[in-house]
Amino acid sequence: MLDLVLAILHHLLVFGLFGVLFGEFLLVRRGIDHRVAATIASIDIWYGVLAGLILIVGFSRAQFAGKGWDYYSNNGFFWAKLLAFAVIGLLSVWPTLRYLRWRRAGVAPRDDDVVTVRWLIYIQLGLFAVLLACAATMARGYGEF
Repeated sequence: MLDLVLAILHHLLVFGLFGVLFGEFLLVRRGIDHRVAATIASIDIWYGVLAGLILIVGFSRAQFAGKGWDYYSNNGFFWAKLLAFAVIGLLSVWPTLRYLRWRRAGVAPRDDDVVTVRWLIYIQLGLFAVLLACAATMARGYGEF
């Protein structure tokens, strides 16, 4: 039962993170005003919270549930999934710093900043496809070494 609960929670958190990121993608556009920029900064807090919870639940799942750490630690797709998650996280740093700067400034963000942030979000969204492909492949037993 623990495996099922952790799996459901893990999936909900991942899809929640994707939803937050997609929400940011929809809001980050040229011509946004300072009010929208502040809203984006507030939404981005959830990005960090959800990412942290995903790590906690994911590693709990790998350690304590069904297949166990030996299964995951000896699977190339597990490590590829973690790498994709880490790259997504690293790519989120610049947008987060921009959001905080935009909120503090209290003025509309510059269009060149918006374009850069939007591209970084776009790349992160694309990497979610890689992450999910790795997860599905790993769950079916491929990638063991």
